[in-house]
Amino acid sequence: MTASIPTRVGVLGGGRMGAGIAHAFLISGASVTVVERDPQAAQAARERIESDLAKSLERGKIDGNLDVWVEHLTVSLDHADFGACELVVEAVPEDMDLKVAALQQVESQLGAEAWLASNTSSLSITELATSLQRPERFCGLHFFNPVPASKLVEVVLGEATGEELAGQTRGWVEGLGKTAVVVNDAPGFASSRLGVAIGLEAIRMVEEGVASAEDIDNAMVLGYRYPMGPLALTDVVGLDVRLGIAEHLHRELGDRFEPPQLLRDKVARGELGRKSGRGFFDYS
Repeated sequence: MTASIPTRVGVLGGGRMGAGIAHAFLISGASVTVVERDPQAAQAARERIESDLAKSLERGKIDGNLDVWVEHLTVSLDHADFGACELVVEAVPEDMDLKVAALQQVESQLGAEAWLASNTSSLSITELATSLQRPERFCGLHFFNPVPASKLVEVVLGEATGEELAGQTRGWVEGLGKTAVVVNDAPGFASSRLGVAIGLEAIRMVEEGVASAEDIDNAMVLGYRYPMGPLALTDVVGLDVRLGIAEHLHRELGDRFEPPQLLRDKVARGELGRKSGRGFFDYS
């Protein structure tokens, strides 16, 4: 295994996660094609990626040439533009039917030697693979938000993932300057299962009046050296995203992952975290 990345990479979906994945591959030397659903989303994706690259340069987080990176970025509406890609990472919302349809559409455009991955944080890689023609060339590459700053990628191996792909993934992740943890497919994998369990318990503590959100987070940051408290992290991830993952884990693993009513109520009120201006903390 060598620490290198494919030279031509595709990303399906240019939202926050997809843009971050594109950012990571661009600064590591790949040419990246992002495919979006409509012209407005495509324009927003391009602006998001270029803005994030510029900010990272301004803050001294990365070294390089913005013009070169932009030159190697293509944003498209046509899945056929994935045809030359060696690897495509799907980054659409966490919905099984949506991901199955998206992965099938992407796979139909890929060469026989191309690799396909999903950025899912909780859905079964084995189940997703059953809809594909070449399941041995498919795995999970679970990036973490914000992708440019995160040092972790969770590699998820489905039951059908081939040994060749399993052997290459660590090299890709190292080529991005990140660290891989490799897990076999299971509900919530390792990171989401543990992270959601802690986050849900923190929400229950707020709901029960055990302590304030600020004090609960401080307990974990100062006492356990967490870089960010579980409630602040829930705000970054998005309360709606966390609720969706919790509901999936509740179905798969039982009552210990039942979402607290407080989480449901906040999502219903539109308090989704940083992206809405308010979650467990106020960002307005």
